Amino acid sequence: MEKVRTKDLLANFNLTLVAGEDGIHREIITSDISRPGIEMTGYFKYYPKERLQLIGKTEMAYFLELTDDQQKDRAEKLCTDITPGIVISRGMDIPEVMINAANDSGVPILHSPRKTTRVISRLTNYLEAKFAPFTAIHGVLVDIYGVGVLITGQSGVGKSETALELVKRGHRLVADDSVEIRQEDYDSLIGNAPPLIEHLLEIRGLGIINVMTLFGAGAVRSYKKISLIINLELWDEKKQYDRLGLDEEKMKIMDVDLPKATIPVRPGRNLAVIIEVAAMNFRLKNMGVNAAEEFSERLTNMIEQEKDDME
Repeated sequence: MEKVRTKDLLANFNLTLVAGEDGIHREIITSDISRPGIEMTGYFKYYPKERLQLIGKTEMAYFLELTDDQQKDRAEKLCTDITPGIVISRGMDIPEVMINAANDSGVPILHSPRKTTRVISRLTNYLEAKFAPFTAIHGVLVDIYGVGVLITGQSGVGKSETALELVKRGHRLVADDSVEIRQEDYDSLIGNAPPLIEHLLEIRGLGIINVMTLFGAGAVRSYKKISLIINLELWDEKKQYDRLGLDEEKMKIMDVDLPKATIPVRPGRNLAVIIEVAAMNFRLKNMGVNAAEEFSERLTNMIEQEKDDME
């Protein structure tokens, strides 16, 4: 998991540092953001001081109605030694007592011109992406007709060569050899390439090629949601492969179950076309069209019809 510091928020968002410059290197350890409403009343028993604090119009209006002593007390209690920062939204004026408390304790105060809900949404999305569970898988990730297809299989089976053919057919490479995967939601996996090998493909006999340089910026993507897994394996004459598509195989990555198809590899099979069709078929299934189920239903109806005719 990446380390996130308060200074990273300054670098990625439209925020202005108003006070507490000494604390911009403080670490943010959770994606949860706190709005200290009840704390403004003086109740700090359950104050989540390790969270980023966000003060909106309601909290600020209440704070300004307090006496000078109460304001000083609340500001000092808000600014603890582990609080990563306080964000003030809506471009509101920041009271001097709050600035003084932040400077004394080294808690950064960040000023935003945006609405409170917008600030919460963007900061939460950013932090959840940074703190998302993470893993890495050996494979190739390609964007095919908008479907993120993770191609897996043993080394030398032809994953990279298949990805090259898919790129030539107009699809986009995300990652080759190693795919970094983070779980951004309970059912969403986002894949990307490690920075060292981004946009690169390893083709045995040719070596390393740069897909973006050869095919242009439209042939690559930085990241993509993974929706389908295609496992390539050498053809086994003794194994019975699915010929109808009624059996839906799943593969679990972290907490997410993804649909998986196993494609046997042998000379003469155009793997790029097969995977391309698999991606299109996946989209059709999501729209409610399942060719295998339609065939099974037709077959069942035909058998029942023949039974009725015999009777």
